Formats: sequence, C-alpha cells, structure tokens
Amino acid sequence: MSTITDAGTGQLIVAAVLGIAAVVVLIAWAKWHPFLALIIGTGVLGLVAGAAPAKIVTSFTSGLGNTVGSVGVLIALGSMIGALLTETGGADGIVQRIVTRVSGSALPWAMAGVAALVGLPLFFEIGVVLLVPIVVLVARRTDVGLLRIGIPALAGLSVLHGLVPPHPGPLVAIDSLHADLGLTLMFGLICAIPTVIVAGPVFANFIAPRVPLAVPALVGSGGGQVPDADADRAAGGHGDPQDLDADGTPDRAEGRRRNPGFWPAILTVLLPIVLMLGRAVAELTLPEGNGFRSAVEVLGTPVVALLFGVLVAMWSLAYRAGFDRRETSSIVGGALPPIAGILLIVAAGGGFKQVLVDSGVGNVIADAARDANLNALVLGFLVAVGIRVATGSATVATITAAGIVTPLAATLDKPELSLLVLAIGSGSLFFSHVNDAGFWLVKEYFGMTVGQTIKTWSVMETIISVVGFACVMLLSLVV
Repeated sequence: MSTITDAGTGQLIVAAVLGIAAVVVLIAWAKWHPFLALIIGTGVLGLVAGAAPAKIVTSFTSGLGNTVGSVGVLIALGSMIGALLTETGGADGIVQRIVTRVSGSALPWAMAGVAALVGLPLFFEIGVVLLVPIVVLVARRTDVGLLRIGIPALAGLSVLHGLVPPHPGPLVAIDSLHADLGLTLMFGLICAIPTVIVAGPVFANFIAPRVPLAVPALVGSGGGQVPDADADRAAGGHGDPQDLDADGTPDRAEGRRRNPGFWPAILTVLLPIVLMLGRAVAELTLPEGNGFRSAVEVLGTPVVALLFGVLVAMWSLAYRAGFDRRETSSIVGGALPPIAGILLIVAAGGGFKQVLVDSGVGNVIADAARDANLNALVLGFLVAVGIRVATGSATVATITAAGIVTPLAATLDKPELSLLVLAIGSGSLFFSHVNDAGFWLVKEYFGMTVGQTIKTWSVMETIISVVGFACVMLLSLVV
C-alpha cells in the first residue's frame, strides 16, 4: 500500500516521537481527555511527516471507522452482558455462593477465582464496584485480612481486563494486528491462570503483613454503613431467611426480585467464551469444508457469539429474575452510555494507528527492529510499557504499541500474532500509578494512602505485567 508522505526515515522517526509525545503531554500534563489527545497527536504526527492535511483526515477517519465497525460492536455487546449480569443479581449470586462456601486460607483463592470469572464480561471499574464491598464485608467478619482477600480479587479483574477478549484492550490489538480472536482467547486464558495465582494469593500473602490496613467502615458507592444482615450474608450467614432463594443464594436488595440462580449466571457468562474457544479448536483440529467446523465457525465468530450471549442473558438472567420486557430493554440500553468514552478512545486510537501505518512510520520502526534483531514480542511489550507509564492509560498504550508493530505482523504466523497481542496487553498493565484512574479508584475503596496504594496495587500490576509477559515468551517457545 502506498504511503501518504514521501518523507525520509529521519523525518518519520521525528514525526512518530512528536506525535506520541503530543498524546502523552496532553493526557498526562494538560489533563485532556484521551479522545481529543489522540486526535491532536494524529495531526502532529501527520503534519511533521509531511503528509497533506486532506490525506491525514482521510487516513484518520478510515482507521476510526474500521475500528468502530470491528471492535466497537463487540465492546457494546460485551457491555450488555455485563449490565444484565450486574443488574439482575446474577453477579451477586456468583460471588455470594462461592464466598459463603469457603473460609479461612481458601478465601483468597476463592476471591481470585470469582473475580476472574465475573471479570470475563465486566469492565474493570464495574468489577471493582461490584466486588470490593463484598471483600470489605468478608474482611470485617473474618480474620483473614483485607489485603489477603482484596489483592486476589483485584488481580483476577485486572488480568482478565488486560489479557482476555472481549475486553477493549485485547480487542483493539487483535483488530490492529489481524490476529485470530479464538486463538488469542485460548492463549490468554492459559497465561491468565499462573498470572492470577502469582499476583493474587501469592503476592497477597507476602504484602499483607508488610502493609497493615484497617478495614474501612464505609463501603459501596453510596458510602453508607453496611447493614448487619448484609454483613452476615457476606461472611457466610444468611441474614433474613426470607431473602434467600430456593438454592440458598440471597435475593436482590429490592426484595421482590428473584436471583436468576447460580448456574444460569455461570453458564451465561461462559457461553460466548466457549463458542469462541470452540471455533479456535475446530479450526485447529478439523479440515476445511467439514460441516461441523463450518457451523462452529459461524457460532464462534465474535459478533455472533456475543450477540447470542446477550440474547441468552435476556432470558436466563433478566426473565428468571422477574424483569419484564420493558425493564430488560432498559438494562440493555443503559449499558451503552457508560461505554461511550471508551468507544471514542478506541475509535480515535484506531485513527492514530492508521496514520502511523499510512505515513510509513511503522515500517521504519519495524525495519529498525529487524536490523537490531529485536524480537517483535519484546518490542510490543516495551512500547506498551513506555506509553502506559507515561499516560496511565492501558487502552492508549495498547493502541499505540499495536500501531507501531503492525508492519512486523506480516512476518508472523497466527499463533505468534496472538502472542504479540498478549505481549502488548501485558505491557499495557505495567506499574499503574497516580496518572491512572484505576489507581485512585482502588485507593479510595480500600482507604489507603498513596504510599500504601503504590506498595500494593502498583506492585501487583507490575507483577501481572511481568509474569504475563514471561508466560507469553514461554508459550512462544512451544507454538
């Protein structure tokens, strides 16, 4: 494909540096929204590279449209499943069932597992809002300790958010690099297990004695006191017997709503994942033209799998919880406004990436990496780390790194492309600190100081990044 500029190598490198620097400065120093910062950074990149303004606009809008068309729909459908899971009490049922059936030293492991499971369809921030009050309630009624329970829960959420589709970061990288979603999902789940274990229960046991932390008295977004009945339920009791379903899980606070049930909620969460994994397995094991493979390929197509998941969730969660059609429609529609910001960031990032590619910057960096004999996985990881630390945004880090290493993707096979997605995802989680909204969310919910948050949350994120990348490199030796 022809480029939009005839600039030489030196000018293109300067353009890339200044374009990325503009994004970093506008986000980190000027406190601009990443959507605007990415648009301005794109303009700086294109103009310094010597491209005509009209060609910059065309390239940017092309990348923006392609990204929304491929990634935006998936993010919207995933958000709908998450909203149905949350609003109907399905997520509460999963958490309560698991937490009330384990105790003592098994609790941290249970919280890591339930956070990873609930985190499959939920955005990180929603998962935190859902799980942290439960963590605090359990910590108040047990002697396990807040961090020993809380760190595994945060690790489970964060790992899934950074490494496993259909979360925005992995989806953006998959789209940019034209990687196989099913294969990436499979490798992501393989890497997620040891990463959650090391950054969750193992790190929690190490850091908890070194950061004494009192259990906050106030939980939840409303900041109110926790009712004793609720605390009793979270700690393993049952509160008021009339608030329990037939299967032993608590009803929603509204009283008249039924909990949709533990297994329906579990199966609904896993359905799109199973369909996409099934597609990857069928493509690896069955010959082309096989009728069963063809059917599985259609059902496992990401947009079909997630749409099917939404339709099933409307029945298995909303209908079973007693929501009528109007209320169900309201939940599904209400899932869209909160993700408008992330959709705009992802879209603008797609435009930024396209200008990087069309201007020839990616080719220059790819050639330099090949000349330096720098592994594509290492390059993707390091670029994502740098942007993450500078901007605080995992999504911006993923978008930028994927755009830079896109030319290298042409030399990689399907498994290596999926591993490159995961390498970038691992780098995008490195050392969350004061320029990351997630840092302040965790700090406030756990009632920690800035120093305590760095020792716990920031170090945990770094462990996730390093262990995840190590797992990616190990997989690269065998696939």
